[in-house]
Amino acid sequence: MPEGDTVWQAARRLHEALTGKTLTRSDFRVPKYATVDLTGRKVLGTIPRGKHLLTRFEGGLTLHTHLRMEGAWKVYGTGERWRGGPAHQIRAILGTVDRTAVGYRLQVLELLRSTEEEQVVGHLGPDLLGPDWDPGRALANVLADPARQLGEALLDQRNLAGIGNVYKSELCFLLGVTPWLPAGALPADRAEKLPGLAKRLLEANRDRPVRQTTGLHRHDLFVYGRASRPCLRCHTPVRVADQGDGSQERPTYWCPTCQTGPAPAAGTPQRWRDRYRRTG
Repeated sequence: MPEGDTVWQAARRLHEALTGKTLTRSDFRVPKYATVDLTGRKVLGTIPRGKHLLTRFEGGLTLHTHLRMEGAWKVYGTGERWRGGPAHQIRAILGTVDRTAVGYRLQVLELLRSTEEEQVVGHLGPDLLGPDWDPGRALANVLADPARQLGEALLDQRNLAGIGNVYKSELCFLLGVTPWLPAGALPADRAEKLPGLAKRLLEANRDRPVRQTTGLHRHDLFVYGRASRPCLRCHTPVRVADQGDGSQERPTYWCPTCQTGPAPAAGTPQRWRDRYRRTG
């Protein structure tokens, strides 16, 4: 699933390509909106909210999209070949005289009144890349359920918006605790660092084409995607196991030496392990 920095980049591409321009093409390839035509409306802008995108049009309409695991917005110039995927994966097309934005594999796509945006994003916690960022509130949200595993609390967009599975694993590594540590057991000095560290990571990467958390020339990430490869700090093989409630399991990476705290419970699915051992 795209992280907050990826969504921020998508919002910027849409905003720069469409804002202030009048739509000359409007095509929604989902049954509910198949007959909707926004041609002739001016685009007022696109803003990110956590992992959600809100594109506003004159007349008080907003297009709400969410990329989920595989969605993407691509912007093309006049005559440029569309390379985001096969045509049957296109869910939305917004075109102007010189730019065309194409939404591929969008799992969430809905039109609503701009006055109703809070109905789809009002549940989100403070946005790490947004104007509503509040580190104190974000930390309080994460610690509100002391028994909850820290990795799960970080992924909960109601606590703070923008962290996905990559940053969950990387943050826990940088904090020196496993993602299975109960949030209430996070040492106070590390808890104080959590909001600021999370914000710095996302801000540092919102303008980068390749996400980087290590500051090292040859390695972009400390643990994510590095199952069975040596930890960059202690050389212990990085481990991976699923974390989640069954319906939202995610491959979660950690170093058993550098990170203290509980490991996955016995019997936790680790089907991702062999896959990443083969692919690196």
